[in-house]
Amino acid sequence: MKKKILFTGGGSAGHVTVNLALIPRFLKDDWDIHYIGSEKGIERQLIEPVKGVTYHHVSTGKLRRYFDWNNFKDPFKVVKGVGEAFSIIKREKPSVIFSKGGFVSVPVVIAGKMNGVPVIIHESDLTPGLANKVAIPFASKVCTTFPETVKHLPENKAEYVGAVVRDELKSGNPTKGLSFAGFTGTKPVMLIMGGSLGAKRINDAVRNQLKDLLQTFDILHLTGKGQIDSSLQMNGYKQFEYVTDELPDLLSMADVIVSRAGSNSIFEFLALKKPMLLIPLSRAASRGDQILNAQSFEKSGFANVLLEENLTEDSFMKAVTETYEKRNTYLKAMKQDNAGDQASKIIEMIKNKAR
Repeated sequence: MKKKILFTGGGSAGHVTVNLALIPRFLKDDWDIHYIGSEKGIERQLIEPVKGVTYHHVSTGKLRRYFDWNNFKDPFKVVKGVGEAFSIIKREKPSVIFSKGGFVSVPVVIAGKMNGVPVIIHESDLTPGLANKVAIPFASKVCTTFPETVKHLPENKAEYVGAVVRDELKSGNPTKGLSFAGFTGTKPVMLIMGGSLGAKRINDAVRNQLKDLLQTFDILHLTGKGQIDSSLQMNGYKQFEYVTDELPDLLSMADVIVSRAGSNSIFEFLALKKPMLLIPLSRAASRGDQILNAQSFEKSGFANVLLEENLTEDSFMKAVTETYEKRNTYLKAMKQDNAGDQASKIIEMIKNKAR
C-alpha cells in the first residue's frame, strides 16, 4: 500500500513554492499525494495542474493584525475549515502532513493534530508569521529557513534546515529567456518581481524612470495580477502579470533582479547567484518580516536594500545603479555560500515522522 502525504499552504505563491519543490520528489518515490488549499486562492491555480496530486478545498478566514469587521466572522470560517479538513484527513488517512503556512493551513494543521497525524511546518521568514504562530502548538516539528529563527520557536520542535529551491529553476536557459522576452541580448537584463500579488510602489518607480532605465537595461517586468500598463509599449520593456513555466529561463537571463524580500524568492536568487536589489514591504503594510529577511541578506553581502519608506524616483535610480555596479561584489559573496540539498533534509525528516 502506498504511503500518503498531505500538503497545505496558500494565500500567496510564496506559501506554495516549497511544496512545489517537494511534490516531484514524493511523486518519484511513488507516494499518494493530496493537497488542501482554499477554493479560489493562488494555491489552487498552481497545484491543480500538477499531475498526480489530488486537490481539496476548505473554508478559510484571514487572520488580521488590524481592525476589520471581518475579524468577527472569519473565526467561524476557520472553525468550519477545521471541520472540513478533519473529514478529509479522516477519510484519506495521510501518513504525514506538511504545511507551508498561510491562513488556509491553520485549520488543516489543527485537524491533523485532532486526527493524530504528524504535522511538519516550514517557516520561511526570519520570524514566524501569524498563521504559523497559531499552528505551531499543533505541530510535531518546525523547519526554519534562517538559523536565527530557531530562537523564536519551542526548543523541542525547531530545526534549522535552510532554504528549499525548486530543481527546475536551476535548469533555466538564458537564450530561451531572451527569445521569450523578445530581447537581443545586447544590453544587460533587469528582472522586476513584485511577487504574485504585485507591488504597486515598485511598479510605479520602474515606470516613472523607464526611459532612463532603458538606456542601460532591457527590462522584464512581472507586474502582479491586474497591474499591467498597456499604454507602455517600448523597445526593451516587456510586461507580464505572472509567469510559471518560463520563470527558470527568465531568471537565467537576468543580470540583476529588483524584488520584494519574500524569503522563498530571495533564496532562489541566492541559489542562482543573481545580484539583487531588495525593496521589502514596509512595516506599515506588513509585520516587518521582509525587512528582517532583507537585512539578513544585506549583512551577508548578498543584496543591496532600499527600504520602501525611502523609495523615491531618485533613490530608486541610485540603488539600481549601485547594485549593478557592485554586482561582482555580490556574486563573490554568494559564491561563498555553500548551501547543500535542503530538500533532501526535509524529505528525510518527513519520512521519519510519517506514520
